[in-house]
Amino acid sequence: MDRLVVETDVYASPEAVYEFLLDFPRYQRYTEYLDTVDRTSGDGGPGSEYALSFSWWKLSYTAHSRVTDVTPPERISWAITRDIDARGSWEIESYDDPPADAPADTETACRVRMLVAFDPDSADSDAVSLPLTVSFGWVLDKLTGLVEEEATRVVRRAVRDLEGDSREVTLDVSVDSEAL
Repeated sequence: MDRLVVETDVYASPEAVYEFLLDFPRYQRYTEYLDTVDRTSGDGGPGSEYALSFSWWKLSYTAHSRVTDVTPPERISWAITRDIDARGSWEIESYDDPPADAPADTETACRVRMLVAFDPDSADSDAVSLPLTVSFGWVLDKLTGLVEEEATRVVRRAVRDLEGDSREVTLDVSVDSEAL
């Protein structure tokens, strides 16, 4: 199982961050590859299902996900329900005091982690229609390489919207895979 963790400090309350991240349809604003996010069932809590329509290169794919667990305001967990073994979560860790490098007017802050785990070997090659000259392995290698790049872009853009202003966001990224 490949694993990616992207984390950073956010200068907002854990409650505000949690509510912001629970709004899955908002995610389409943060990556050029995610075209739409539609809630297909549920109220946003555990058991809610979403269809996330992606496009990249000459391919399009709809990922089907389910919210598997929520612990307000600390954790939102999800899993892909078909075509690949993948799951992830947002974890929000409250600080007693804002970090020393926070802006002077910062009253609350938290550490936010996006964790993604997936098994590229579990991907269903029939899930996408490929041009005849393109192998599924080539596509999988390219997409796997984009995961880290897109995860960092998503977190940076989400922090900008959460805090209401652009700033240099320092990310801690850890990868447990030779493919990423």
